[in-house]
Amino acid sequence: MNAGHAFHAGIWTPHYPLADESVIAPQAALLGVAFFHYQRYCFSLCAQQRINMYHDVSHQLSRLITGPTALHQIYFANTGGLTPELAYQVSFPRLEIVLEGEFADSSIGGADIPLMAGDVLYVPAGSWNFPRWQTPVTTLSILFGKQQLGFSIVHWDGKQHQNLTKQNVARRGPRIGAFLLHTLNEMQMQPQEQQTARLIVASLLSHCRDLLGSQIQTASRSQALFEAIRDYIDDHYARPLTRESVAQAFYISPNYLSHLFQKIGTIGFNEYLNATRLEHAKTLLKGYDLKVKEVAHSCGFVDSNYFCRLFRKNTERSPSEYRRQYHSQLTEKN
Repeated sequence: MNAGHAFHAGIWTPHYPLADESVIAPQAALLGVAFFHYQRYCFSLCAQQRINMYHDVSHQLSRLITGPTALHQIYFANTGGLTPELAYQVSFPRLEIVLEGEFADSSIGGADIPLMAGDVLYVPAGSWNFPRWQTPVTTLSILFGKQQLGFSIVHWDGKQHQNLTKQNVARRGPRIGAFLLHTLNEMQMQPQEQQTARLIVASLLSHCRDLLGSQIQTASRSQALFEAIRDYIDDHYARPLTRESVAQAFYISPNYLSHLFQKIGTIGFNEYLNATRLEHAKTLLKGYDLKVKEVAHSCGFVDSNYFCRLFRKNTERSPSEYRRQYHSQLTEKN
């Protein structure tokens, strides 16, 4: 009689009619149980390896920058309107990146937009986002604080959240990240320029990876002083600051203050002060219905005419034209 096959304990085993099935069946059953436990072990090992992979923030950044998890669509959260209850909102800019799976967010044009693996949501400072978790998804959140970056990788399994890793790193050295974030803020006016947006986000992620990979050393006294002065300007830009008043606040001479900006910074004191004030002015023009004169005074400019000349030199548009263009493109987007 030809040999056939029989199914025992979840596996296929050879079946010979003349053989003693009292011996074959128990052996097959034991083999089936062993195979079942081996499968469970492999699944558990793979799951643990995936979790370990997600614990390495630098590895995830590299996958997004150079592949295989390529950056896809770059979305921008709305900057206006009422903040919904239970929405996420902080005073610092954020990136929300889908590593695996998908989720929907209602902060993009007022509708639930699905974000897939490789998609990025940029949330400007003070803006909000409202994620809706329905299917399993893993996300990377990057918070750009003034003093440090915060990284968080979270997995949603369909029932509950699991925090896979949290990590912080100090923001030191040249303000590369700050200028890239300013560029992203400008990109809100042209969200259709996706290739440019992807390059900016990739550069920002590369900068984050560099900070994570560098050995943070104690800054020199002059470096620490320079960074403290920049933070002081960032916090008090609306006041009538001068080179003399800032130098006095740190008990140094005005000439030494200028020396610090020339030696350590990339631009001079007045240029940095004006650039900081102009960035805040752009935020007010986009989000608030204030007169140009009120915007100028709120950002520390005593002379509104000087503010307008400086704004046009910086953006090639007047403050009013900048506001109209932003709202016009925002209307077209919605």
